Amino acid sequence: MLKLSWHHILWLSMLMGLVASLYHFDLIKIYIPWLPVSVIGTAVAFYVGFKNNQAYDRMWEARKIWGGIVNESRSWGMMVDGLITNFISKQPIEEDIKTIKKRLFYRHIAWLYAHRSQLLIPTEWEHISQTGSVGRQAVYLRKQFGIGLVDDEITRTELKQFLSSEEYERLINKANTATQIINEQSRELTSLREKGIINDFQHMQLEGVLRSFYTLQGKNERIKKFPLPRQYANISRYFVGIFIMLLPFSMIPELLNLSNWGVWLSIPISALIGWVYVMMEITGDYSENPFQGMSNDIPMLSLCRTIEIDLREMLGETELPPAIQSKNGVLM
Repeated sequence: MLKLSWHHILWLSMLMGLVASLYHFDLIKIYIPWLPVSVIGTAVAFYVGFKNNQAYDRMWEARKIWGGIVNESRSWGMMVDGLITNFISKQPIEEDIKTIKKRLFYRHIAWLYAHRSQLLIPTEWEHISQTGSVGRQAVYLRKQFGIGLVDDEITRTELKQFLSSEEYERLINKANTATQIINEQSRELTSLREKGIINDFQHMQLEGVLRSFYTLQGKNERIKKFPLPRQYANISRYFVGIFIMLLPFSMIPELLNLSNWGVWLSIPISALIGWVYVMMEITGDYSENPFQGMSNDIPMLSLCRTIEIDLREMLGETELPPAIQSKNGVLM
C-alpha cells in the first residue's frame, strides 16, 4: 500500500501543512462551512463508487472469459483425444493419429499465446502508454516477465515451438494471428472429414468448440478495444481534486476551535481524508483495463501455461514446462 501511494501521502501532507501554516500565522482567514463541503464529498464518493463498480465489472468479466477459455480448452483436448481415432475410417490412414492430435493440440496452444500477445498491445488510454511513475512501473513489471511493449519474445518463442515453420511464417504477420490460427484448425478438421477420420457429427461438435473460442476471443477484444467511457474514467479525478482543494479550508478552521494545537492536528486528519478519496479513485483507475500486463491485471501468462500443461499431459508428454510462479507477489 505504501509503495503504491507514498507519493500521494507526501503531496497531501505538504498541501495540508501549507494551508495549516497560513491559518496559524493569520495569513488567511477563509472559512468554508463544513456542510457544503460534506455534500460535495458525498456526491464525489457516489460518483467514484459508480466508477469503481464499472471498473470491477470489466475486470471480473475478463477473468470469467479467461476461465471460459480454460474450460473450453480442456474440452477441446478431451474431444480431440476421444473423437479423432482410426475406428471409423474405411481406408488406411496415411498419417499417424497421434501426430494429428499433437498438431491440433499444439496449434491451440499457439492460439492461446497469440491471443494473449495481442491483448497486451498497448492502447493510448492504458497506464503502459502514460509517462511518469505509472508508465515506468508498468514497463518494469512487464520486463520482469520478459514482456516487451511491441515484440513479445515469449509469444514468438512459443509460436515457433507450437506451429510448423510454414504456418509460423504464414501467420505471424497477419493482422489478427489468433483469428487465423483458429481458422487453420477449422481447415484441418475439414480435411479430416474428407479423409473419413471423423464423421459429420464429430466434425460439427469440434467446429462448435472452435466457434466458442472465437466468441471468447471477441469478448476479450471488446474489453481491450473499448475503454471505460472517458466521462466516467476522467471526470471523477477532477471531482476528487475539487473536494481535496476545498477540504482544508473547512476542516482546519473547525479544528482550530479545539485549541492552539488543533491546527497541527488538522494536517494528518485532512491528509488522511484526502488519501482515502485519492485511493478510491486510483483503485478504479487501475482496475478498468485488465489486459495491460500490470500487477492488478488478469494473469494471462499463468493461465496460458496452465492450459499448455493440461493439454500436453493429455498427449502423454512428461517433459512439461513449470507453472508460472509469482515474482514479488505479482502473478502475470
